[in-house]
Amino acid sequence: MARTLALCGVSLGSLVASGVASGTTLPTLPTLSSPIESPPTLSGVPPVSGALRSTGGPYLTDSSGRVIFLHGVNVVYKHPPFEVYPDPGKPWNFDAHDASLMARLGFNMVRLGIVWRGLEPGTAPANDPAICSHGKPRDPHQFNQGVLDRYLSRVKETVDLLGGYHIYTLLDMHQDVYSEMFDGEGAPNWAVCTNGVASVDSPGRWSLGYSTTAAGIAYHHFWTNDVVGDLQGEYDRVWGAVALYFRKDPWVVGYDPFNEPFSRSLVARGDEHFDAQLQCFYAGTAAVGQPSHGAPAIHCPVHDPAKGVVATILANDPKHLVFEEPDNYASRGFPTFIGPINLPNLVYNVHIYCEYRSPVTGNPTNLAACASQDAASLTKRSEDRPDLASARQPGGPAWFVSEFGATSSPALVGSFVAGANKHLVGWSYWSWRYYRDPTGSADEALVTSNGRLRATARVLSQTYPLAVAGTPLSMSFVPSSGTFHLRYRPKASVRAPTVLFVPTQIHYPKGYCLTTEGARVVSGAGSDLVALSNRPSARTVSVTLTAGSCKA
Repeated sequence: MARTLALCGVSLGSLVASGVASGTTLPTLPTLSSPIESPPTLSGVPPVSGALRSTGGPYLTDSSGRVIFLHGVNVVYKHPPFEVYPDPGKPWNFDAHDASLMARLGFNMVRLGIVWRGLEPGTAPANDPAICSHGKPRDPHQFNQGVLDRYLSRVKETVDLLGGYHIYTLLDMHQDVYSEMFDGEGAPNWAVCTNGVASVDSPGRWSLGYSTTAAGIAYHHFWTNDVVGDLQGEYDRVWGAVALYFRKDPWVVGYDPFNEPFSRSLVARGDEHFDAQLQCFYAGTAAVGQPSHGAPAIHCPVHDPAKGVVATILANDPKHLVFEEPDNYASRGFPTFIGPINLPNLVYNVHIYCEYRSPVTGNPTNLAACASQDAASLTKRSEDRPDLASARQPGGPAWFVSEFGATSSPALVGSFVAGANKHLVGWSYWSWRYYRDPTGSADEALVTSNGRLRATARVLSQTYPLAVAGTPLSMSFVPSSGTFHLRYRPKASVRAPTVLFVPTQIHYPKGYCLTTEGARVVSGAGSDLVALSNRPSARTVSVTLTAGSCKA
């Protein structure tokens, strides 16, 4: 199916201005080998902690009722052991140097990859007739509680490490091109059913693997759940075990059930067809609901589970959030037809990528067109969000951009985060480090192979509100000058302070000047954390922060 997207005009000059001005003398960026620092606190207490909520409306909130913004990065290891954890000298090592550097940049969340093959490797081969024959689904006998517990104990090490730096974890069941058999990662061999069709490598960029016949058949069997191995049921079972394991963890913000859902039917039959299958997967046949944007009524595959993956997760962990993604084409602004799901704790979870990218590095080949498409996609997804309103989430769920970037271009990254600030939405950049990613390139990593930060770090490290004691109205940050503005409408019912993160080491080596209207500063001068208390009579609060000392 041919696809086009109208692009709005974007000035190249404005893209460059969103980054760091040429000729500017900048402080040296920290590196992975920099001394490990403790995260900043407010009187010894993390600025934000505990379970977050998505009760309706565009924002996440905490237990005090403050609006919470998450800025973060993706960490996914796509080879055995399919996870990162502290293990010195190993390529999957992730330790306090990583977490400390993230905290200095101002990141307060990590989208951390977990992989189905690591959780449930099983013993059966691909195309095993005992699993891949057509018929009513039943237990494939591949689950091993001990294997899963050992895997999750290492994930827990990383979650605890990040929590020690006041960084939330979003657990992301990651897949690309379904399985290693198609040069991606995700499903274990036993869950690959191709009707005996062999996998054939497609020359060129890894993403061409999606178009292969064998990968298409494997995806089809998963989304229709039409083999006796009960692929969806077993996937849900594993997710339920993960949610049960982390249900009391205060530093897990939630779960991302399926990374970038794809089916070849997106190309052959359009988004409406696949989005119906995707909604059945999320909600289950017992609570599937209606599609959005006038799509036909949903008819689920006959053997889909009655309780979908979202309901399974929430049954095992009713307090944490579930970040549901639309289909893979939504990342480029194409329509999505997933409708409301009347379940609590949902977050509309989107990716934003442009199509004007190098087949080798993934960097933009047309910067202006890429930035324009990203902006249009962000606007489109913001317009989708209210259409997902349900009785459980009036006004639609909160939303979040869990992937964008994958580039070494500060101009493109700067353009996106400026747009995210305009839309008042949080994000996590792809990606932290390059772990020999089979479905990416080294240019995507924020940290290079020698442990140094790319120039994109100066754009991603922003002054921003970790928590707002009211309703945000506008927010902006200019990396080239360090100028930050925030306006919000205070809520008398919220007693906790508004808290700003200020990256002093990155943008303010000579200090900063903070001015406010409608609130007073209740934290120490020059800190990386600024706490503001709303004045009782204020109708709006305005905050401005600039580099350098305040003029007399």
